[in-house]
Amino acid sequence: MILKQYYLGCLAHASYLLGDEASSTAIIVDPQRDIQQYLVDAEKFGLQIRHVFLTHFHADFVAGHLELRDRCGATIHLGSRARAEYAFVAMADGDTLDFPGLRLQVLETPGHTIESISILVFDLEKHSAKPYAVLTGDTLFIGDVGRPDLRASLGWTAHDLGSHLYDSLHNRLLPLPDEMLVYPAHGAGSLCGKQLSSDTVSSLGDQRRLNYALQPMSKEKFIRLVTADQPDAPAYFTYDAILNTRERATLNESLELALRPVDLDQVLRMADAGAQMLDVREATEYATGHLAGSINIGLGGQYATWAGTVLHRSKPIVIIAEPGREQEAALRLGRIGFDHVNGYLHGGMEALAGRPDLVRPTERMSAQMVEAELASADPPLVLDVRSPAEWTTRHIEGSVNIPLNHLQERIAEIPRDRRIAVHCAGGYRSSIAASILHHHRITQVIEMAGGLAAWDAAQLPVVSQA
Repeated sequence: MILKQYYLGCLAHASYLLGDEASSTAIIVDPQRDIQQYLVDAEKFGLQIRHVFLTHFHADFVAGHLELRDRCGATIHLGSRARAEYAFVAMADGDTLDFPGLRLQVLETPGHTIESISILVFDLEKHSAKPYAVLTGDTLFIGDVGRPDLRASLGWTAHDLGSHLYDSLHNRLLPLPDEMLVYPAHGAGSLCGKQLSSDTVSSLGDQRRLNYALQPMSKEKFIRLVTADQPDAPAYFTYDAILNTRERATLNESLELALRPVDLDQVLRMADAGAQMLDVREATEYATGHLAGSINIGLGGQYATWAGTVLHRSKPIVIIAEPGREQEAALRLGRIGFDHVNGYLHGGMEALAGRPDLVRPTERMSAQMVEAELASADPPLVLDVRSPAEWTTRHIEGSVNIPLNHLQERIAEIPRDRRIAVHCAGGYRSSIAASILHHHRITQVIEMAGGLAAWDAAQLPVVSQA
């Protein structure tokens, strides 16, 4: 038996290759949309990819099940309560997929979603009756459990799914052996839970002892606990969950359009028609000079998540990147189903070398310089775009908190007759925020370089709730 985990850090997503050498069969579980790594490893192991499982309809990324079906002829397997436009094998509780050295057994574990399943993995050379591992999808994480509140727009209440989740954990997973390994679909940084560990595998026994949500408690207390203080879910989550149920274009088809060089004049016409100009360079480069009206979301951070949060799904996207990084930018958008990229600016910012009238800088100041400005006769308004929990814990006195994910809907709250000093924790989100402010023609903007970390490093005062 072969079990290999693939971890995609930018989406905190884990997928899996299970292999049975005796039958030369590979099974892929919860694949990312770009499937090349699975193809390479299957060939290396001497396997053919014949099956692909989705533990549920993921909300935070578009899975690669259709890509594997079309490329390898893989059969798609979903939980018995799933409904989809494409052909699939419905797996009910207790159903198995058997091979000479490997058995997969499905456990229906609704809660995060109604169609969620977990997959018991039996290494038949070691033990035919005791599972070696369980792939838990978003039902059980390391340190947390799946949030039950993401399907409200699809007709499920958090309370109802929370009740299902409690039953799934206590009736399906917790009775399993302590030494069994737990392999989830997400780790720290995912918005599918609130306390996910940076570990990507654990024993069930350790989770029984250490996971806050698995401690003895009533069902009602559990529901209150797992529905409280969940992070805001980006609007694209529902879009992706629905897209994972549909017959859709494959990633390669999407990238054919996205990786089309577009000259500057055409880019400007597209912008005038409502296209979104997405500059994916790092914050320091963007601040030096950028196409007026462009939005900055750097490839160095949680690029796809913030792109899915900030950008519109109904408006075309044109990428502005360092030459050679356009494919990465488009691919990572494709992973979340943002297939409306209509090309990239040919030559990147070099295309603007003869058009200084189109280039805008972002004014940046050090923390010490911002402090000095705050003591002046005409101080700027400090705009903190971190989450409310971050702001409550500690913030600059007098700052206003508008989280980045709500900035565009609350843009009317930003004064236009006063300078705005915007910051976040380290500088990534503040660059996005500054570009949004400029896009909305709020031009008296200062970005505090390095964010609150730089403020702390300069030993400047904060209001602390700690």
